[in-house]
Amino acid sequence: MNNPSPSFGADRVELGMIMMLMAWGFFSLVDTSVKWLVLAGLPALQLAFARYAGQFVITCALSLRNFGPLPVLTRQQLVLLTIRSSLLASATVLNFYALRFLPLPLTASIMFSSPIFVSLLAVPLLGEKIGRWRWGAVLLGFTGVLVIVQPFGNTFHPAALIIVYNALAMALFSIITRKLSNQVTPQTMQMFVGGLGTIVLFPFFVFSWQLPESTLNWALMIGLGFWAWAGHEIFTRAHAFAPASVLMPFSYSFILYLSLSSYLVWGDLPSASTLVGAVIIVLSGLIIWWRENIVLKRRTS
Repeated sequence: MNNPSPSFGADRVELGMIMMLMAWGFFSLVDTSVKWLVLAGLPALQLAFARYAGQFVITCALSLRNFGPLPVLTRQQLVLLTIRSSLLASATVLNFYALRFLPLPLTASIMFSSPIFVSLLAVPLLGEKIGRWRWGAVLLGFTGVLVIVQPFGNTFHPAALIIVYNALAMALFSIITRKLSNQVTPQTMQMFVGGLGTIVLFPFFVFSWQLPESTLNWALMIGLGFWAWAGHEIFTRAHAFAPASVLMPFSYSFILYLSLSSYLVWGDLPSASTLVGAVIIVLSGLIIWWRENIVLKRRTS
C-alpha cells in the first residue's frame, strides 16, 4: 500500500529533526555495545545476527499485533528493498569487524563522508547535476577522509578502508530509502532489513557462536536488536516529516555521541587527525546541505 506524499509544515520539520537526533543516539548505542562485546571476544558475525534477529522479531511481533492486508509491492520495489537490505547487512558485518581495531570517533568520522558519496551517486542514479560548489565540497570531504585515514602514515590500519566502503554502502542505502519513503511503509522496510539479515547470517551465527561470559554482555547482545530497530524505525519515519536535505546535518550528532561514549567507557579521546578530518568532513557536508536547500527553494518558488 502506497503512502501519500508528505507535506512539510514547520512543526513537522522540527519533529523530524528531533527524531533524527534520537535515531543516531540509538545507533551510537549499537556501535558502543558492539565494540565492548568484540573486545570481550565475541565474534562479529554472532553480534550481527543478534542485531538483525532482534530487529526482525520486534518487527514481526508488531506486525502480528497490527495485522492487516499484506502490502502489494511492485517488482521494482522488491528489487530496491532487497538491494537496500543487502547494503545495510554487508555494512553492518564489516563495521562490527572493524570496530575491534578502530576507535569509535574515527569510524564515525569516516562514515560521515556518506553525503559526499550521495552527491556523486546522485548524478548517475538521480540524474542530478553537480555545480562548482558541490564539486568543491566533494573534494574537500575526500581531503577530510584522507586526513583521518592517513593511508601513507604510520598509524594507518587497513580496517579504515572497510569503513570507507560502509560510507559508500550507506550512501546508496540513503538514496534508496529516499526513493522508497513515499512508496512503502517503514514497517515493510524494517521487515525486509531484519528478515534478510537474519536469514543470511544464521549459518554464520551457528558456527561462530560463543557464550557471553557475563550478565552485562548478555544484556548488551540482546539489546542490539532493540536499539537497531528503534534507530531505523525513527530514522525512516523522520524522512516523512522533513526533507532529507534538512535532516542531514543532524546526523553529525553521531560523532558527538560516539566521542562521548568512547571517553566515558574507555577513556579514549579523538586524535588530532581525527578531529581535524571530522571538522573538514562536517564542513563539506554542510556545504552540500546548503546548496541542496538553495536548489530546493528555486524549484519550489
